[in-house]
Amino acid sequence: MNQGDKKMEEIKCKNCGSRKITKNGKTRGKQRYKCKECGTNFVLGDERTSEKIIALKALVVLFYALSKGSYNMLGKIFNRDRSLIYRWIKEAGLKFDEPEIGGEIEEIEFDEMWHYIGKKNGNCGSSKQLIAAQGELLPGYSVIVMLKPSGDCTIN
Repeated sequence: MNQGDKKMEEIKCKNCGSRKITKNGKTRGKQRYKCKECGTNFVLGDERTSEKIIALKALVVLFYALSKGSYNMLGKIFNRDRSLIYRWIKEAGLKFDEPEIGGEIEEIEFDEMWHYIGKKNGNCGSSKQLIAAQGELLPGYSVIVMLKPSGDCTIN
């Protein structure tokens, strides 16, 4: 076995950890490898992240956690694509254990809506019928008003 074969046996796949890898060209002046088990392409010592990107990721996760901002809004603030913001937040979330929810919780806030656990709130919701009233505010402007029916009316 020569030096190159020994070095190839020491390299592990970044995705699955397999040692069954092969050389797969060069990118950015570095040797690229491909895993025979899972098909992942990778470079040893991938240096595409910098201190600036690491700090930006941390700031995005902090903004998301504190301000309840959407991926789209955070993407506009930080001039990044919303799918990248989603991946950064997901990556940060995977570093933590699944939270345990105690039995004493009766309601939780989820995506700007209130959900009740163990009790049914019959005051509103998608299961209630609504009345739609349409009108014309000004020429060319249409208005639709959604009304909840009062208790003394009949709906067919």
